[in-house]
Amino acid sequence: MKNPLQHIEPKEIWAHFNLINAIPRASKKEQAISNFMVSFGQNLGLETVQNKALNVLIKKPATAGYENRKKVTLQSHLDMVHQKNNDTVFDFDTQGINMFVDGDWVKAKGTTLGADNGLGVAAIMSILADKNMEHPDLEALFTIDEETGMTGAFELQPGFISGDILLNLDTEEDDEITIGCAGGIDITATKTYHLTPIKPDSYFYSITLNGLNGGHSGMDIIKGLGNANKLITRILFELQKNINFQLVSLQGGNLRNAIPREAECVIAVDNQQKFQQNFVDITSKLKTEWQTKEPNLIVNYKNTESSVSGLDVKEQDQLLNTLYACHNGVYTMDANIDGLVATSNNVASVKVENGSIIIACLTRSSIESEKEDLTNKLTATFNLGGFIVQTDGAYPGWQPNPKSSILQTMEEIYQDLFDHKPNVNACHAGLECGIIGEHYPHMEMVSFGPTIRGAHSPDERASITSTQKFWCFLTEILKNIPHK
Repeated sequence: MKNPLQHIEPKEIWAHFNLINAIPRASKKEQAISNFMVSFGQNLGLETVQNKALNVLIKKPATAGYENRKKVTLQSHLDMVHQKNNDTVFDFDTQGINMFVDGDWVKAKGTTLGADNGLGVAAIMSILADKNMEHPDLEALFTIDEETGMTGAFELQPGFISGDILLNLDTEEDDEITIGCAGGIDITATKTYHLTPIKPDSYFYSITLNGLNGGHSGMDIIKGLGNANKLITRILFELQKNINFQLVSLQGGNLRNAIPREAECVIAVDNQQKFQQNFVDITSKLKTEWQTKEPNLIVNYKNTESSVSGLDVKEQDQLLNTLYACHNGVYTMDANIDGLVATSNNVASVKVENGSIIIACLTRSSIESEKEDLTNKLTATFNLGGFIVQTDGAYPGWQPNPKSSILQTMEEIYQDLFDHKPNVNACHAGLECGIIGEHYPHMEMVSFGPTIRGAHSPDERASITSTQKFWCFLTEILKNIPHK
């Protein structure tokens, strides 16, 4: 297959990115990509280890003259978020990503691109394969399942890595150096309901909501973008004020770390004209309200096939009240860092069908006590609606160290190369550094990377010129690692 990226620079990064994007690599389905990385390291003649969790470690000795520098662990995750547009026909389990170049951007056709964190992986592969680059003693750590549980980082055993400095290549703005991040916890609310017969002579409608921007539920939460689950709930909540209907099914979103872009429900109504009039009024107001932030919002209805059962009035009322009350978006801002979200929640997935309700959220915070507070608030909200609440997948935040020697070195290099200071900050996203730091507290850690837009959505794209800048910065850092 022709490589659509073969003519863009740096060619070594894009060539390796093309290779890994040919391999399906969803979170929790990393066996193939992990085995590929093992073969990659072994074919280079480098010491290569694969642990039980499928993390891969490849070691490369220092070049001549760099033996007395601190040892560097280069780290990126192998998995990617699998999201596609509803009208895109694509099988993530069997197909590689279909990429193309659009001006300064590398994009995918109707799916996520995998630049998060594939460009980091490709950059590390390029360093390992390069026989002329100057660098200290290196080890390349490729982790799995970062996007849905960070189990790869959790499964790192003491002594598996041995670097003095960890360079995480998973930041998505090329002028940023990240030195801290939020922790998170998964919240799942479940409930069963009685299958109640649909009233005779009902009319069935399918309501679809799509066209939202979506995006990363951490980095993009500050933008106040539309959440498909919350918006379709709002439509139903408003409809029930004026018309009688039974909810047959509701589904929106599927990944905790992605702001849901699309949702769909089926309802049974007893008065077609009244439904249509109210629907137009409600959705017209919604589109006006969201015309700036979500200009491509589309809400439609159509007649659909009948169903024999749905929710009864009481359980439907409980569900809509619970979803309407459930907090979504920014909860608090950081009191010490301007513009940084401290705590947030993403109502990521809602599934109502065949007597079962499942609501999945991802709560993030850089402040452990606030994470607990919002978790309690969400739990209370769901409990009032009669739900059973389970919390799991908790991971810690990463506390900043603004005085680390590698940070000072990187700030100086960045200033010299690009003639302005980098933006040193913390981010409202889950990076593996927090977990790795618990396992290896002695390591100095920073995160940086090329500019990526629309991560976790089919609009994901990676800047070509930014990747060139990132590559220049990365290779220069390796030449200037502090002495032991």
